[in-house]
Amino acid sequence: MDLRGLRVGFCICGSFCTFDLVIPEIRKLVDHGADVTPILSDAAYHWDTRFYPAKEFRTLIEVITGKKIISSVKEAEPIGPMKTMDVVVVAPCTGNTMSKLANGITDGSVTMACKAHLRNQRPIVIAISTNDGLGVNAKNLGKLLNMKNVYFVPFGQDDPVQKAKSLVARFERLIPSIELAMEGKQIQPLLV
Repeated sequence: MDLRGLRVGFCICGSFCTFDLVIPEIRKLVDHGADVTPILSDAAYHWDTRFYPAKEFRTLIEVITGKKIISSVKEAEPIGPMKTMDVVVVAPCTGNTMSKLANGITDGSVTMACKAHLRNQRPIVIAISTNDGLGVNAKNLGKLLNMKNVYFVPFGQDDPVQKAKSLVARFERLIPSIELAMEGKQIQPLLV
């Protein structure tokens, strides 16, 4: 698939340890000609961590995409009625965000972007990164796997011995996942 001109809303949630896996994928999208608009959760936008100071991370994302970050419900809401995106990606998608998406909770920029986009029956691509994907959030994962227009980047356990319930996407499979989602298909195999 030709990504030139593909309008991608790229949502980033607070799985800070995976930011360095997500950044190269954003660069690849931009390098392949996609028009990427960054959308950050409150945690990703505001929190300083051992991985990145918040301001440095925001600047990096805006430099890569060439776009101002969407960081509020008010800024994200027009995505739906104005049909500004072809696909919305949530990478990394935390267990918290996954549970909100599965249960219709719209209380932040990322969940609003997804809700607004889904009203147009356009694809959402989720790259999960959560310590409880095989625990309390397994039911939410199941709900999202069965939702129309919701697709997943292949995922698996990142450390089955030390973190038996943790799941993380194979971020390097993001672009093929987007390409198939644009055709209404889930990339396979899903579990890796």
